[in-house]
Amino acid sequence: MKRPENLSRRNFIRLAGLGLAGLVMPRGASAASTEGLFSIVPAHVLGGRGKLAPSDTMNIGCVGVGGMQGMNDVMSVATENIYALCDVDEGYLNAAALKFPKAKLFRDFRQMLDQEHHNLDGITITIPDHMHATVALWAMERGLAVYCQKPLAQTVWEVRQMAKSARKYQVVTQMGNQGYSAEAMRVASEILWRGDIGEVREVHGLNAGGFSRGVTQWPDPQPVPSTLDWDLWTGRAAEHPYHKSIAPINWRGFLEYGTQMVGDWGVHIFGAANFGLQLGAPTSVECTFVEGANLVTYPSYCCKLEFPERPNPQVPSGKMPPVTVYWYEGSAASRFKLPDGITNEDFKGNNSLLIGSKGCIMTSGRSEGLSLWPNTLKGEGFKKPEKVIRRSPGHFKEWIQAVKGGPTPCSNFEVASTYAEWLLLATISWRFPNQKLLWDATNMRFTNNELANSFLRPTIRKGWEIKNIPD
Repeated sequence: MKRPENLSRRNFIRLAGLGLAGLVMPRGASAASTEGLFSIVPAHVLGGRGKLAPSDTMNIGCVGVGGMQGMNDVMSVATENIYALCDVDEGYLNAAALKFPKAKLFRDFRQMLDQEHHNLDGITITIPDHMHATVALWAMERGLAVYCQKPLAQTVWEVRQMAKSARKYQVVTQMGNQGYSAEAMRVASEILWRGDIGEVREVHGLNAGGFSRGVTQWPDPQPVPSTLDWDLWTGRAAEHPYHKSIAPINWRGFLEYGTQMVGDWGVHIFGAANFGLQLGAPTSVECTFVEGANLVTYPSYCCKLEFPERPNPQVPSGKMPPVTVYWYEGSAASRFKLPDGITNEDFKGNNSLLIGSKGCIMTSGRSEGLSLWPNTLKGEGFKKPEKVIRRSPGHFKEWIQAVKGGPTPCSNFEVASTYAEWLLLATISWRFPNQKLLWDATNMRFTNNELANSFLRPTIRKGWEIKNIPD
């Protein structure tokens, strides 16, 4: 791996893990002059059918082809060959087969991967959070590239296993936070690095939505639909009876299966903050408000995470100051208050706010929209910053091109795991309101609360064990 001229060896190694090394252009280089530069970070699939050339067609297996996003993800990679389709619900599977009649059909991802991994180059994973890691690990140890939907996995331990597996098997990976590939996210980072809004010490993100709000106990059993294999859907989770209020949509709100809104939308909302501020690992997380806590579904809550000073050679000072990140979810989003001077009209349509010493950056959607405050920052004479971050051809296309020898994807598991980890700490924090949980990222543990540590690992049903991958 070669490093851009303006990075020291120490910072290059660190930033490679955070996603800057393969994306930032050397100083003085133009976008045109570096068009092919970033292929210096090789990204080939070592298993499957072998290394692909740019002109080759990729054989893809799609795990999860229904629900909210399944068919959308299938269609997003349909520029390649949809070789196999897999879904625990035969209804979704048959509907997808109508669009791809030549694809091989499977109900169980294990059968698909065992029987067809020699014919596949990669897979997409668009299924409930609790099964992301199980499927991804099964695929990576068979040498397959993996595109896995956000928030990567349901627990911190699973996220670490996925990152270690990608490293061990040297496969191409990408997490499905597509806003990371958006132009606005990259422009926001470049504006931030140029110093337009000064030093950022405070970030806010919010989403008032949610799934299964008001459900506080397991629903009474219902007959399992004839098309659904409920045991396969349950996978590694503890056994519970089927109910339509869980599958196929509202599982996100259940503690057993999802991560609620921080995993569904927080991973999008904080995209510009995470990349631009190069957040890395926090030192603490603290729930400041919780409403509706119960043993079955996620409540509404607010939490804050503290991040230490971090080096960043792209900013004038060479470092970024400590920053506190605030998250507001569900009804707790109403507790978010705009700082003095910013009106509701200014913030309208946005969902994140980066507060600097000179001004603010606001983003919307999946970090796909960008606003500046005050207006003087974007008024007459404002010039867009120089492009120092490589632009993306598209989140799925990036992954496909990487399998064929192109640049490493921007949200590969090395990068995505660091990001997903701190988001997942929020899903633990609400269980300990008004307690600052001190986080030791190196050793993957809270140093002041052993009970909190018990939520870092998943529930794993017998027969679905996940191997621990050594560091």
